Amino acid sequence: MAFNIKPIGGTQNRIIIEPAPAETRTAAGIIIPDTAKEKPQKGIVVAVGDDIKDETPTVNVGDTVIFGKFAGTELKWEGKDYLIMKENEIFGILQ
Repeated sequence: MAFNIKPIGGTQNRIIIEPAPAETRTAAGIIIPDTAKEKPQKGIVVAVGDDIKDETPTVNVGDTVIFGKFAGTELKWEGKDYLIMKENEIFGILQ
């Protein structure tokens, strides 16, 4: 499915990420209640802005990335949750 929002603006490329689902169980199998779940810190890049001249984005659509717990702005689009953030808020690409 093609993502139909193109991030733009500012002095940094913006990236749209579909966050990974929050963990529902611990490694020991204990169910984590909704009130205790932590925000995900990894996700899949679904859109990359390319409006900055002479700079190519470091991440590509489909990359799995890690980012800070409070990075980005939450966005709900067509019933799904996404994060939109500046490229410099991404800590790394998972290999």
